[in-house]
Amino acid sequence: MTACSSAAFVLTHPTPFGVPRLFAVGFCYDPIAVYDRLFLGALGDPFSAGWSPRNAQMAVTLRETTVLIFTGLSVAVAFRAGVFNIGTQGQLVVGGFATALTVLAAAPAVSGFVGTLTLIPLGLLAGAVGGGFYGAIPGALKAYADANEVITTIMLNFVATGVVGYLVLNQFKDPTSAATQTRALPSYADFPAVVFDPRSNFSLIALAFGISLIVAVYYLLAHTSFGYDLRTSGLQPEAAEYGGVDAARTVVASFALSGALGGLGGALYVLMILGNYQTGVPAYGFDGITVSILAGNNPVGVGFAALLFGVLKSGTTVVDFATDVPPQLVGVLRGLIILFVAMPEFFRLLGGRMDRVQRRARRLGSTAATDGGEQADDGGDRNE
Repeated sequence: MTACSSAAFVLTHPTPFGVPRLFAVGFCYDPIAVYDRLFLGALGDPFSAGWSPRNAQMAVTLRETTVLIFTGLSVAVAFRAGVFNIGTQGQLVVGGFATALTVLAAAPAVSGFVGTLTLIPLGLLAGAVGGGFYGAIPGALKAYADANEVITTIMLNFVATGVVGYLVLNQFKDPTSAATQTRALPSYADFPAVVFDPRSNFSLIALAFGISLIVAVYYLLAHTSFGYDLRTSGLQPEAAEYGGVDAARTVVASFALSGALGGLGGALYVLMILGNYQTGVPAYGFDGITVSILAGNNPVGVGFAALLFGVLKSGTTVVDFATDVPPQLVGVLRGLIILFVAMPEFFRLLGGRMDRVQRRARRLGSTAATDGGEQADDGGDRNE
């Protein structure tokens, strides 16, 4: 306790030069124990006796990873197209809400195993369509009205949260619940629990679906004409237009695809985790931005970045229960880990954008110089 008191003392008492000794602060926590709980705890203590990969904490980690795969892919697609989709959270909300309403409307017509085979694909389709439509809105505003996509996507996040919350509260609220939520979906509309306990709210089928989408998005971006147009528009928009690419259509399509992936994340959140739609959706969309940056906007890297982020999110709860470290400090620690991991990639992206701006400025400068020289030549000819 003396060490803690002295640490607090040096923090609040400045040096003779008037600068607080910030680096002398100690929090009196065992860092090894904290990191052990943060990483190994998220996996259910793999080095302990009787460990099973099917443990409950591993299910939590993989559950978070699964949703983050979709939101990370959503952001990565937009970034590869040279646009910033900060609205994945709103697209996830709209997709989840559309999934809940669609499944509730179709559930009376089917039941049992047939209902599972029908309602899950239908719910995923509804989420993708809802998120894709909501994502296409800022895309159209940017393509045809030159609106800043950062501002429009951020504002549409608030619109989605407010409108969906109003509709749930006033039109679709479960009358038997005090919470602001829709009626529960039928049990046969949930993703089947494979290997893991059904109470864990995690399905390996959903994770496999996410991994298959990673492969599909990678192939789409790397080996199709649409992916080539999308990547070219993001890296060299002038060259893309010169090559015949419809830049406006590509922008709208990239936002729609990005929104559809975010909407699928919302559909999984409803079908796999909640079993209905509730207001107060966690910030999976904003976490997807971090996942995409960690992955360098590479679809394959999104899977690994989502796993790291899932471990950190799951491990945070373990640290809260297993140690006396305040949850606020754990959040700071998690943020610092992500910051140091993502910083090199952030500077790489920033440097690439600066290079493109400088190349464009040089091209404009050379064009202006050429035009000026031609005008001077014309003037000389007239004098003659």
